[in-house]
Amino acid sequence: MLDFDAIAKKCNLFDETDVETIISNIVAFDEEYSKEDLVEIYNYILSVSKNPDILMQVIRLADRFRFKATLSVLIDLLLMKTESDNVTLNEKYVSIRSMCAKAIANYKDTDAVTPLLYCLNNKDEHYRVRLACADALGKIGDKYAVAPLIEVVKDEDEKSVYLRESAASALGLIGDMRAIDPLVSILETKQGLIDKFTFLKERVIEALVKLKLDDSDRVFQALKSSLNDESTQVRINAIEALMESNHPKACDAIRACLDDSDEEVRKNALIALYNMQGRDILDEVISLPIYVDSLKQEAKDMIEEYEND
Repeated sequence: MLDFDAIAKKCNLFDETDVETIISNIVAFDEEYSKEDLVEIYNYILSVSKNPDILMQVIRLADRFRFKATLSVLIDLLLMKTESDNVTLNEKYVSIRSMCAKAIANYKDTDAVTPLLYCLNNKDEHYRVRLACADALGKIGDKYAVAPLIEVVKDEDEKSVYLRESAASALGLIGDMRAIDPLVSILETKQGLIDKFTFLKERVIEALVKLKLDDSDRVFQALKSSLNDESTQVRINAIEALMESNHPKACDAIRACLDDSDEEVRKNALIALYNMQGRDILDEVISLPIYVDSLKQEAKDMIEEYEND
């Protein structure tokens, strides 16, 4: 039976005049205690310490083992709300809670879904905590989280577009087909003309790729329209998504990008068409005068790399 009072004294846990030494003492416990004992010690410290620097270090240490007994302690810390007049202290506690969400995700335990959703759905919650919870829900992969994540993605009044991005990415990781319609709706809006929505569209397209697209015309048309987006990365992501789709007109849509104004877009279109059609597209690009020299060189390089092994 561990004597936690003695352990606290051994590492000077409650003497916060020298936090670095306390942390060093806790790290040194690795040399004295078994893995099982270390988990109990970490859980104790996480339950009683109020110092954010100590808590962050112990969360990292405990994450090496991921014993189920630590999960409830991490959830308690995630749900902890600490407000003080010290702005720096408040920010550190936000970091602790965000770190807890990331650590909780590593357990892949559905018991954590409800508290994660509680924080995600609280619009008064700090956006960094909500971001971490969205990411965690995606990694855990429980389909109970799909509907709330869809609501976040659809919420045009959401103050943080980054949260909508994280929710879209989480939906892609979970892989539930209910997410397709709301994700496609994002691509169908004109918000992409506003810079801050560009990354949202990128995440939406990435999520659609993970969802293993069907061959529906609505999905195809949304992706085809994205090939004309002002963002280079959105266009590249749309090429990848069309390549992964089963739509019979995907090749024709991607072909139009061989004439794109951006060299990287042209290159990605060529690679996608090569993956879909094989060597013929490379020979076509090299032989026809309608293609720019840089694309011809890319085709030659691909033949040398992939065809002449």
